[in-house]
Amino acid sequence: MMQWLLQFWEQNSALILAIGYKLVMTVVVLIAATVISRLIRRVFTNTNFKLKSIDPAVIKLFSSTMAYLVYAVAVLIILDMFGFNTASIIALLGAAGLAVGLALRETLSNIAAGIMLLFLKPFKLDDFIQCGELVGGVREIGLFTTILETPDGLYISVPNSRLWGAPITNFTRNSKRRLEVIVGISYSDPIDVALEVLHNVVESHPALLETPAPQIFVSSMGESSIQLHMRAWTTIDVFWKTYWELNKIVKEQIEAAGLTIPFPQRVLTLADNLTISKKQNEVEAEANSKLSQH
Repeated sequence: MMQWLLQFWEQNSALILAIGYKLVMTVVVLIAATVISRLIRRVFTNTNFKLKSIDPAVIKLFSSTMAYLVYAVAVLIILDMFGFNTASIIALLGAAGLAVGLALRETLSNIAAGIMLLFLKPFKLDDFIQCGELVGGVREIGLFTTILETPDGLYISVPNSRLWGAPITNFTRNSKRRLEVIVGISYSDPIDVALEVLHNVVESHPALLETPAPQIFVSSMGESSIQLHMRAWTTIDVFWKTYWELNKIVKEQIEAAGLTIPFPQRVLTLADNLTISKKQNEVEAEANSKLSQH
């Protein structure tokens, strides 16, 4: 047995050494690719941690893409070491990629839309958005889909192409937002007193901002009331809390000032049956007279 091994070594030593060298180099290339990909991820993560200027989802996407490219280059180097024609392999992969791209146009459009959403950032994680009938907080931005959570806790997975191809309303992008409270008073109530009440409410509430300046005005004369509008600005984090509080305070202060918030009402005048019948007869007689003349 030993003799056979020695003879096999003497006959194939060059080939064995060459294969061994290539296997060792393959391991070295894979290790190097792993180290480089991890280094790339770490560099992007640390850089963004210091600058805090790029969305974490973009960092995750870009670092993952770069890591996959490093491994792809490593595989091509290994194939080239073993004598494969990498040029033909690249051409074959390109043709296969074209065929797959044509078959997966919708999926690729979602990927393209996801990349555009990540880089142009019409919204970011934890923003509250509306796109058509879709409303919710952004929980995840992926290459294919964006995950939303509705105010009542429902999970919505939205294809990125749908978000990219439609107008998006971002309720939390700006730091402040205007709220509006509408109240109606009776026609018999003094308007100046009601306006003064609303001014006092605005000035006394701590969550309302001085700039932009609040607006209080008479907007219209409705069927049963004079409509007063109160517009003021507050920060996003307390918007709804402030809005609900103001509605309660305005009602209480309006009533405390002796003013009335009237119910919708309409005055109807009913004619008796005899009057209606008489008018109908007169109309019919006049119509018949005109027909006979013609």
